[in-house]
Amino acid sequence: MPTGIALRDPRQQLFEAAVRVLVRDGVTGLTSRAVTTEAGVAKGVLHRHFADFDAFLTELVLDRIALIEAQATALRDAAGTGTVADNLTRALMTFFEPVTVAIVVLVIARDELRTRLRAAGTTRLPLVGEGTAMIAGYLTAERDHGRIAPDADIAALAPTLIGTAQLLSTEQDGSPPQPSAVRNVVTTILASALP
Repeated sequence: MPTGIALRDPRQQLFEAAVRVLVRDGVTGLTSRAVTTEAGVAKGVLHRHFADFDAFLTELVLDRIALIEAQATALRDAAGTGTVADNLTRALMTFFEPVTVAIVVLVIARDELRTRLRAAGTTRLPLVGEGTAMIAGYLTAERDHGRIAPDADIAALAPTLIGTAQLLSTEQDGSPPQPSAVRNVVTTILASALP
């Protein structure tokens, strides 16, 4: 006789619970027990699907990286439409939503997680590196459309945009920066790169 309800997708359910705990309680509140309690499942469920808690966290970050890769594709596809500043402002606001900011802090705080992510082939600073690549890919596509100057230093512009947007996102009291503040940063940084 069954002794519980079937889980819809245990891995995804655990990821969603971890994100809620991380955003609400921070890195110190993110434990395997907190995740399983938030998900409403027995602690053994996490260990049935993952070798240990760091393996779970590694998969959580890789799952977020896959979302960023999808965002990068959509942003590159937007090249040549709208304005460069508007496209970048939306992309940076979406990228630095509270979950991403919290996961970046998590990656910085956990040595074993960084080690496992590097072994999985991520950038030196996971999420931030993929975000920088996303912005660089978009700027390159816009340069191909003639909307970014041919001599623009994309290798400098992309990390500058990501780093500044990250600072704006972490300086707030838990709320995202105003779009106007992000747009101001974008237009200032891009001023010399526009044809």
